[in-house]
Amino acid sequence: MANNVVAFSLKDAPALIEKLLPVQRLSPEVYKERMAGASQTLTSLGGFWKGRKPLILNKACILGSLLPATDNLQRDLEVFEKLMAMDSCSLAIRLNIKPNDIVSKVSIKDIYCYFDTVPPNSLPSCSPFDPKNYPTTDGKIPKIYWREDISEEKKGVLSALALPDEPYREMVSRAKRPEELDDSLYLHIWNDINKHLGTNAFSFEELVEQLGIMRFGHRPRVGDTFAGSGQIPFEAARLGCDVYASDLNPIACMLTWGNFNIIGASSTTRARLLDSQKKITQSVQLELDRLKIESDGNGWVSKVYLYCVEALCSQSGWMVPLMPSLVVSKGYRVIAQLVPNFAMKRYDIKIKSEVSDNELIEAEFGTIRSDGKGQEPYLIHCVGGKEYRTKISTLRGDYVDQGGYVRNALRLWEREEIKPRPNDIYQERLYAIQWTRPSKSGKGEQYEFRSVTEDDLKREKIVEEYIAENLQEWQRQGWLPDMRIESGVKTDEPIRTRGWTYWHHLFNPRQLLLHGLIRQNNAEDMPFSLGQILNVNSRCSRWNPAPGPGRAGKTSSVFDNQAINTLFNYGCRGLSAISPLLQPKYRSFPLSSGIKTIVQAQPAELLNCENDIYITDPPYGDAVKYEEILEFFIAWLRRNPPSEFASWTWDSRRALAIKGEDEDFRRGMVAAYQRMTEKMANNGLQIIMFTHQSGNIWADMANIVWASGLHVTAAWYVVTETDNALREGSYVKGTVLLVLRKREGSYRTSRSDLAWEIQEEVEEQVQTLTGLNQEAKEIYRDENLFSDADLQMAGYAAALRVLTRYAVIDGQEMASEAVRPRVKGQKTFVDELIGFAVGVANKALVPAGINKTHWHKLQPVERFYLKMIEMEAKGSKSLDNYQNFAKAFNVKNFKSLMASEKANSARLKSASEFGRAEMAGDTELANTILRNVLYALMELEKQMDRLEKETDSNEILAHLSYNLPNYFNQRDTVVEVSDYLAKHLEVIRPQEASAARILSTLVRNQKLG
Repeated sequence: MANNVVAFSLKDAPALIEKLLPVQRLSPEVYKERMAGASQTLTSLGGFWKGRKPLILNKACILGSLLPATDNLQRDLEVFEKLMAMDSCSLAIRLNIKPNDIVSKVSIKDIYCYFDTVPPNSLPSCSPFDPKNYPTTDGKIPKIYWREDISEEKKGVLSALALPDEPYREMVSRAKRPEELDDSLYLHIWNDINKHLGTNAFSFEELVEQLGIMRFGHRPRVGDTFAGSGQIPFEAARLGCDVYASDLNPIACMLTWGNFNIIGASSTTRARLLDSQKKITQSVQLELDRLKIESDGNGWVSKVYLYCVEALCSQSGWMVPLMPSLVVSKGYRVIAQLVPNFAMKRYDIKIKSEVSDNELIEAEFGTIRSDGKGQEPYLIHCVGGKEYRTKISTLRGDYVDQGGYVRNALRLWEREEIKPRPNDIYQERLYAIQWTRPSKSGKGEQYEFRSVTEDDLKREKIVEEYIAENLQEWQRQGWLPDMRIESGVKTDEPIRTRGWTYWHHLFNPRQLLLHGLIRQNNAEDMPFSLGQILNVNSRCSRWNPAPGPGRAGKTSSVFDNQAINTLFNYGCRGLSAISPLLQPKYRSFPLSSGIKTIVQAQPAELLNCENDIYITDPPYGDAVKYEEILEFFIAWLRRNPPSEFASWTWDSRRALAIKGEDEDFRRGMVAAYQRMTEKMANNGLQIIMFTHQSGNIWADMANIVWASGLHVTAAWYVVTETDNALREGSYVKGTVLLVLRKREGSYRTSRSDLAWEIQEEVEEQVQTLTGLNQEAKEIYRDENLFSDADLQMAGYAAALRVLTRYAVIDGQEMASEAVRPRVKGQKTFVDELIGFAVGVANKALVPAGINKTHWHKLQPVERFYLKMIEMEAKGSKSLDNYQNFAKAFNVKNFKSLMASEKANSARLKSASEFGRAEMAGDTELANTILRNVLYALMELEKQMDRLEKETDSNEILAHLSYNLPNYFNQRDTVVEVSDYLAKHLEVIRPQEASAARILSTLVRNQKLG
């Protein structure tokens, strides 16, 4: 270790994350990881867990908490980027910039100072040139290699010169993620890192340990008491921190344990696990072979069974399969045909392959239909040319009881049941099987879909009798669930729509057999394979007939939308379809043997060990109800879990879960963060991540921080959600990172003094960030380091920094005031001060081209409109942006300004779309400079549309001077606003931009007097 690594030398140094975080580079990196989907490092352990904070975001938080902020923020930024593989040299490696690319783009006096060629000296010494233009005598292109004596630093510097001249986010979209590459990605950084920090590290583990000693006197300990899927603890351990992780839910703890002990396992442990997985697969296969239930006896093995619900149509008296679509497989062109059986008053189901395009299109419509989104589905079928329609609610026997609750006539299933009784409203029917066998060519598999035969039904009978006979014993052993479904927001669905009352009712006999056989093997990695299998193999696993070109189909995840939705038809996998999940290919990131990891299944307020840094992603507001839906998995593991998890409480403990709702949420959060504060070093740090939609979030967080004995030192906003995650409607796309420390002392202030402090703090923060932006211009080329949204967040951060610094405001003890219940509709002075801070921040965001004095005189609605026009010009279309900025600019009714409020294609009204509206009256926009400019633009556009040779400038100017109060003293602002609109409208509305340029010229050249 270096002699200058002195214990506690950074004890009182501010952390880098308290001063800067390059969110505009971090955001596309985070987005890149989220878009990787199933290829993300930890999803193979439990893809059903959706609330994952990306590993690269966690890495930024951990390193940002350990690195010191110096007097040279520019240099700090460069070092941070290198550690995050965001620097130009690392990006060149991630983009796989090769010697050929370098000599094609970079000016080098003598390429042979860096490269060797084959054949030797076969290319010009001076670049740039295209190697393709210098073929050898045999027509081949010469090969270029790095010389062996060239250092990684030199390679990186030269490669960076060949980077394409395009925005960072576009390069990242094509680059590999840092975690996809090995440690050679960082070989070029360590000399520079050590020089800046005074360390002697050549790996992240060494750097983190040395920084921990310099700051805390030991290797840093990172804690997360809301561990969830364990993304934060895993990244901390991978970087070289000791880790404490806890969660109330045992499934969350299991996933976190798996991160450390499977993804982070040594090669020896991984080999042992692989052997265990093979043995489980073999043992299951042996039992299935003995029962002869997955083979037709002719070499074909069943892969997928397709089932549907069947019900009696009371109007026709026929039993009808309830199938939303009759398409079985688009890729294989297979459909199900309903053939009337008049004798039995039911339909035979015939599977037909290689159908025509028209037949496929017709088969899209099955017997379950709806007249539109949100409309109630109904059963539809025809007998003898007569059409019958019955609402599903009628079929189900829905009614309203005396208490006003909707009930139905479905029978509630008993514990010992595995299938419907003969007189139940809903029956279940196997209607197709996908079979597979090795291809005759010896390569790959051959597949076909078939109708159900009598032999198939006999095999079904064997399975049903086998499970019925063994159900109670297997439940006693813990191999099958015996847990009742507890009523809840999400868990009421299977009870209400199917009458299922126990968790094993969500699985048919075949699924119970397969899963039970797997569950009998109690190896420590078994729960992870079983969890992934349960998620795609239940009565709630939708059959997708069109997963991609040429593919047969697949069963989809139960939790692809964080709910337990019952289905009218579903897919059931055979062993051949689940064996890849029994032998998964986990990614490998072996953790250093000296790293200590603790995983506990307990509430956050029972934290029992001290940590230096806490990074948490707590539940908030619209959080997924994991405490309910994870009982789907808990039911399978609660009895006789593997010994590694046996000490945990295998129950969701719903009553103890912190839910993002009203006062219960605040009280739970305060208890958790108070305990973390108690169990944190005095120079420790906390980072709270949350994704929010509530307008009261900042006041709530201020209260939680106060009551927990903390104060905010910084806040950042990072884009973390993918477009796919937004689905429909307006959903927040970013995550706020609050940085906190222990509040020292008991400072007092008054509300009036706070306002001045907040204003000074906000203005200083914005100036600091925009100043850094200018210094970093060469690093970021033409990209801003901080966006307006980030600078707006500086207003929130400044408000919380100032507010939470004080223990007493206007004589009120804020820790006590913080836990006082909110009165609905009442705006507290904390709300008001935070709103004031945001207003100050927005005033500080003066757009280029508009005088600061003029900008401050504009009304909030004008500043909002102009700022959003700028964002539209940059391609922003998310309604979320308009909502956030409207709140920030204190615009009461931004909707009156909108031409579209669609979630991902929102936009403001144009001048022509405003027409003559909102020129006068009590609206926010009436009588403003902007409104009169837009009116003038409308008039100019009308003249342009009429193709008049000359515009009637006198009439336009006359209207403008008459409509705009104090016009002659505001002409300069009119010109600036017109020029601003002309510049930003050029891309989105060229004609209106042209009108704006004309108006600017008219006003500027207007003769007065």
